[in-house]
Amino acid sequence: MADDNLSDEQLQQLLKDAEQRLRSKSKKQNKPSEISALSHSIPRIASDTKIDSYIKSTQHGPQIDVSHLVSEHERKLANSFRVVEDPITVKKRGDEEKKATAGADWYNLPRTNLTPELKRDLQLLRMRDVLDPKRHYKKESGKPQVPEFSQVGTIIEGPTEYFSARLTNKDRKRTLVEEVLAGEVTTGRFKAKYNEIQAAKTSGKKAHYKKLMAMRKGGRVSKT
Repeated sequence: MADDNLSDEQLQQLLKDAEQRLRSKSKKQNKPSEISALSHSIPRIASDTKIDSYIKSTQHGPQIDVSHLVSEHERKLANSFRVVEDPITVKKRGDEEKKATAGADWYNLPRTNLTPELKRDLQLLRMRDVLDPKRHYKKESGKPQVPEFSQVGTIIEGPTEYFSARLTNKDRKRTLVEEVLAGEVTTGRFKAKYNEIQAAKTSGKKAHYKKLMAMRKGGRVSKT
């Protein structure tokens, strides 16, 4: 055979040549796939896009542009003052603000500021059955308490109400106490009620007897 006459060096050279041919063949086969992979991985840049260089030329040679080292937003934060607050204090202040109103479900009613005027108005509201005995109101159970959240407002007449149903400026009062006193001047209900109570209290006593004797002497009371 011809192969029997080949020396060891020739066989080694043939194996090396075959190995090189296999490597070159595999490179040719992988080259298109590598090019396609590179085309997908490298981003494309539009021709009209201007890229600012990080290095600028100066008299002392190329230097880095410091404007690119820190963003504009971070530079503003670095040049401004930051107020550091205690998180516990911030949470406490937020809780106090929440407690200052009744919440959105109750139209953010403020906490009741119990002034002397408001206290008198609340007392009159609790005694409304005495002020107007012809109307029946629901009785309060338990000790009367001041509402935790409340607000005093003024009722404004709508454009659909008749002028006869509106109060005149002369009849308008600033508080409920003034309205009650103005109504007493017209009706005299409180004065009559007071006299009735005093007559019941003094009945059968010496003052009541003297009053009856004085009325008899004046001829206003006749003997039975």
